[in-house]
Amino acid sequence: MFFSLYIDPGTGSMLFSLIIGLVAAGSFGLRALYLKFKFIVSGGNKESNIDNKKIPYVIFSDHKRYWNVFKPVCDEFEKRGVDLVYWTASHDDPALSEKYDHVKAEFIGEGNKAFARLNMMNASIVLSTTPGLDVYQWKRSRNVQWYVHILHMISDPITYRMFGLDFFDSLLLTGPYQVSQIRKIENIRSLKSKELKIVGCTYMDALYERKKEEQVLTSGNSKTVLVAPTWGQSGILARFGEKLIDALLKSGYLIVIRPHPQSYTSEKELLEKLQKKYANEKNLSWNRDNDNFDILNKSDLMISDFSGVIFDYALVFEKPVIYVDTNFDSAPYDAAWTDDTLWTFKILSKLGCELKEFDFPKIKNVMDSLLKSEELRSSRTEVIAESWSNIGESAKLTVDYLVSKQKELKSIMEEVSA
Repeated sequence: MFFSLYIDPGTGSMLFSLIIGLVAAGSFGLRALYLKFKFIVSGGNKESNIDNKKIPYVIFSDHKRYWNVFKPVCDEFEKRGVDLVYWTASHDDPALSEKYDHVKAEFIGEGNKAFARLNMMNASIVLSTTPGLDVYQWKRSRNVQWYVHILHMISDPITYRMFGLDFFDSLLLTGPYQVSQIRKIENIRSLKSKELKIVGCTYMDALYERKKEEQVLTSGNSKTVLVAPTWGQSGILARFGEKLIDALLKSGYLIVIRPHPQSYTSEKELLEKLQKKYANEKNLSWNRDNDNFDILNKSDLMISDFSGVIFDYALVFEKPVIYVDTNFDSAPYDAAWTDDTLWTFKILSKLGCELKEFDFPKIKNVMDSLLKSEELRSSRTEVIAESWSNIGESAKLTVDYLVSKQKELKSIMEEVSA
């Protein structure tokens, strides 16, 4: 008789963490014995006890879509002639095909294989956009001195999934308003204060420079609306799906739907259902380009919810946004720990207009009116001041911070070993 066993994802994650913990403990135990033996053989020379294999700087990217965040940083390391190791969990990450002299890119496997490598890594500083350090599979390595999280959006950091940023040593922020949100969460949870450094937004800086250099594209006589939701139950596709798409199809606009990349994993059934239903609609297409520049450049307006791409569109491309009331559920996010209204929701009216579900039948009139509006230009400047600091300097400031911190950590190690 054969039995089929099911292990839910949460239990599976716990079991994997336990196994990794046991493997790591064994690895560190053997390593300690080796170092002790080496110390004795060398005649007690303390210098031989210093780990010469520690990597000074490591970037970890869990998906190729974050290359737009890391490329400016890698370019800055290359420009300075400083060695950097770039680990990616995507076999087709664009970093792997870059021709650098000082940046070494390596595919370390996907999923649990990547986490196993991370959990036993040996580095001074690790920089990543990946949240959840020491929460699920990704555990702090005893041989890593400092973990740095860099934001990949200028919207609220408390819209990360719960506890996502708690256990990093420092955070690189995009604007001043984010500081108070982080400090409030730390205070509520009695967490150790992290180092907070406002550096700006690397990928938006790069997007801005690219936009200045490349020709502005148009969709011709027919206007194009880009539907760009976030993922999860509060996203517009999950909340409204067919109702919104049906209303847009009646408008006569060309429609491009660009789901959040995570939707293809977390909302696979929903996307397959919608793509199947509208497969024969000539005015509707789906966009999954790794680089979203062309579609942001070509479209005329955007419909979204609280996705960070709103700010790319409104502030870099200076185009109007329609944001749909999704009755945001803060339960899965750090925002659930505060009673404050999200900064994103406070400023959306300065970037576009709100659309409620009962407005769907007149969505064409809303879009037509918004495209003619000239009232949004001045308000964008105010939003930039709060959220997008050091425009054009973010990569430099990021590397400045990492280099300074590495020198500090190296000095500490030398003092301890002296």
